[in-house]
Amino acid sequence: IGNYSIIGKAVRLGKNISIGSHVVIEDDVSIEDNTKIESFCIIKNGTKIGSNCQIYSGCIIGSDGFGFAPQEDGTYKKIPQTGNVEISDYVEIGANSTIDRATLGSTRIMRGVKMDNQIQVAHNVEIGVNTVIAAQTGIAGSTKIGSNCIIGGQVGIIGHLKIGNDVSIQGQSGIISNISDGSVIQGSPAISYKDFNKSYVYFRRFPSIIKRLESLEKNKNE
Repeated sequence: IGNYSIIGKAVRLGKNISIGSHVVIEDDVSIEDNTKIESFCIIKNGTKIGSNCQIYSGCIIGSDGFGFAPQEDGTYKKIPQTGNVEISDYVEIGANSTIDRATLGSTRIMRGVKMDNQIQVAHNVEIGVNTVIAAQTGIAGSTKIGSNCIIGGQVGIIGHLKIGNDVSIQGQSGIISNISDGSVIQGSPAISYKDFNKSYVYFRRFPSIIKRLESLEKNKNE
């Protein structure tokens, strides 16, 4: 345990745990064998972390999800976030990433998931086995991501979606609908990767196409 770290009450630590400096582990947290938590991480109360995990510096796991109910006077009332975060074995979470606790139940990161730096995972999200996610991706609340998916950097995924197994999402895509197993998609809003590449040929030529149309219309009118 590194310098200036704080361990709360009823915390269960397995064997061969490494905790860096300035780490805060709140009450009722459990961390299994051979897991390493680097400096300046905050593990909020009730979080469960499996074995052989790597939590890189600056991560915050188990903060409140973003839940507010609009009121008649235009204000917003906070919805209590009473769930937790459960992280399975062999998971890596990149520096400065955040995983929010569930409103009810658990936000779940399954076995073998690999997350890059600066990723946001909202309340009640589930990420399936062996899925990898590149930096600056944001996943909104209650979305379920399947197993063995590959998600590029700066992808935005709206809430309450179901993304199947073996899905590949290219970087900077915007996901606004469910995705079936084995899909490869790109764009915002995202479409089939092959369709996107075909369409991009026309996107690039669009200004010249407009000029040709204007010229044809002008000649027709003359």
